[in-house]
Amino acid sequence: MNTQKITSLIRDVKDFPKEGIIFKDITPILKKPAVCREIVSEFFKRFNRTTIDVIVGIESRGFLFGMLLAQKFKIPFVPVRKSGKLPYKTVAYKYDLEYGSAEIEIHADAIVKGQHILIHDDLLATGGTASATAELVKMLGGKIAGFSFLVELGFLNGRQKLENYTDNVECLIKY
Repeated sequence: MNTQKITSLIRDVKDFPKEGIIFKDITPILKKPAVCREIVSEFFKRFNRTTIDVIVGIESRGFLFGMLLAQKFKIPFVPVRKSGKLPYKTVAYKYDLEYGSAEIEIHADAIVKGQHILIHDDLLATGGTASATAELVKMLGGKIAGFSFLVELGFLNGRQKLENYTDNVECLIKY
């Protein structure tokens, strides 16, 4: 896989969502269908020997490639959303972010006890949101099969937090 091609499409947005943050914007990648297919194929290659029953995507950019990857694996996709956004009975988890706090939810019937779950998001920063998602999965009886991210901000050490759940953490681009 040509990581340089993907890196060239990621746009830096200064001072978003607040001053001092340089946001890594993946939306330019979405204009390139061939690159999107290449990304999904690379994730599939990295995880196709892993037992995965469900892919959980984290709101909102985690839905983009998470859903495509679930289709490629021919398995269900489950969204994790900010509090109050899911219409059915939910399980919630509150946690701290690198710039505030948040609460996320998953449908109470989204995961069957014992299922192996791949958690996907666009970016790994401090690992707070992905860890909170792993806690939701565990609350429903799921097993963490791995984490996948398009981008990792290695200097924030989020991977270390995720290794409490599994050592199967894959990131395509690392800054």
